[in-house]
Amino acid sequence: MSSLILHEYAASGNCYKIRLTAAHLGIPLERREYDIMKGETRSDAFLGGVNANGRIPVLQVGDDYLPESGAACLYLADGSHLIPHDRYDRADMFRWMFWEQYNHEPSVATLRFWRHFIGEAGLNDLQRAQIPAKQAAGEAALELMDDHLAQTPFFIGDRLTLADIALYPYTHVAEEGGFDLARYPAVQIWLARVAADPHHIAMKA
Repeated sequence: MSSLILHEYAASGNCYKIRLTAAHLGIPLERREYDIMKGETRSDAFLGGVNANGRIPVLQVGDDYLPESGAACLYLADGSHLIPHDRYDRADMFRWMFWEQYNHEPSVATLRFWRHFIGEAGLNDLQRAQIPAKQAAGEAALELMDDHLAQTPFFIGDRLTLADIALYPYTHVAEEGGFDLARYPAVQIWLARVAADPHHIAMKA
């Protein structure tokens, strides 16, 4: 495998997904930190050399740059035990990864960023107006997860896959966004199960 460099903001759950995938597979990553609070991903150097979209994470593979956390996780995990061999299970894994980006991350992660990093006093009127809808959407997402996890130890049957790695990062810090995880006991049990894996690393590791 080519040399790998993760361009990241370490407190981001999307960046953590890639580090967590690499840890489970024993793949070393060089890490380069950018402070998104200071606009470092909007610099000419970043936009012209790392990602014209101005976002992290970006996984650099040799001289190539791969944006989007899901794509980077799939690159690292290709052919590994983190991706099911069964055709249906593999598609179901993708389903949860897509769902995380469309139904979970826009509410759970956004409210964490607004409340924990910016603070509600620093939000504009449009952002404040969106809080109730995002709170409701985040609670609905966590409830759906809880219902599913009450029936199965992991998102895809009895073993950890990229679906779990995609959903763990922002879920385990959801309380920083104003969500009460005590309302979702199956989610809490799953979080503990994921964290108990011997290959697991903490977000701040």
